[in-house]
Amino acid sequence: MIIPSTQQVVIPNHFVIGGTSRFVFIGGPCAIESEQMSIDVAGSLKEICDKLGIHFVFKSSFDKANRSSVFSPRGVGMDKGLSILQKVTDTYGIPILTDVHESWQCDAVGSVVDVIQIPAFLARQTDLLVAAAKTGKVVNIKKAQFMAPWDMQQVVNKMIETGNDSIVLTERGSSFGYNNLVVDMTSLIEMRKIGYPIVFDATHAVQKPGGNGINSGGNRSYVAPLMRAALAVGVDAIFAEVHPNPDMAFSDAANQLHLDSIHTILEQAVTIDDIIKK
Repeated sequence: MIIPSTQQVVIPNHFVIGGTSRFVFIGGPCAIESEQMSIDVAGSLKEICDKLGIHFVFKSSFDKANRSSVFSPRGVGMDKGLSILQKVTDTYGIPILTDVHESWQCDAVGSVVDVIQIPAFLARQTDLLVAAAKTGKVVNIKKAQFMAPWDMQQVVNKMIETGNDSIVLTERGSSFGYNNLVVDMTSLIEMRKIGYPIVFDATHAVQKPGGNGINSGGNRSYVAPLMRAALAVGVDAIFAEVHPNPDMAFSDAANQLHLDSIHTILEQAVTIDDIIKK
């Protein structure tokens, strides 16, 4: 079977995602925990990606609005978070991705970041999609865990009707019973038929939502194998949460990758991607 090709989406002043280009790596700590950690992790990931010839987008969240427990830490907040993200991009000249949860956040976030992300739980929220689209930024929309891949066509239509076709779609797994996700690799092919670049979210795909009661569980040992499988099917970007000490992370501690493991994982990714893209 010939894997459907996708159009290229331009991150202005940086690079393109899609087409026949090498995959883009989107990564960083799940939540912004401090300015220094953000700068350190971004610098390390940029250095690794530069050595391997991979375009890099730094991702971290200023607010984790969908925590399992009301007592779980959520992050540093929008004002401080955007200030930190601005410092990261000023320091390294790299594009930034972060997520929004409410429509009123989009304009402020769009003034700092290069890519606005719509969380999976909110993929069908029309007002949020429209507000993100109106910023004119690239918008990465995560397929909801309860949606079929072809359902994302209607999500894309909402964006296009707003006048923004700088769209990227992300697969992060589908609900499989209680507290579990499964990744259907054919979903990557089906979503590519819509025509926009596809991201595989390798770390959220191994999450067990609410699996620990007051927080989500997961198994990071499955991240690299699933990532390799997705690259073999054909994707345009890999998304992975990366932390210098994942077990102590504010959120997604069980599925974030160790920073010191990333070079080997991405080296394998390049090998597979080169074979598939040729």
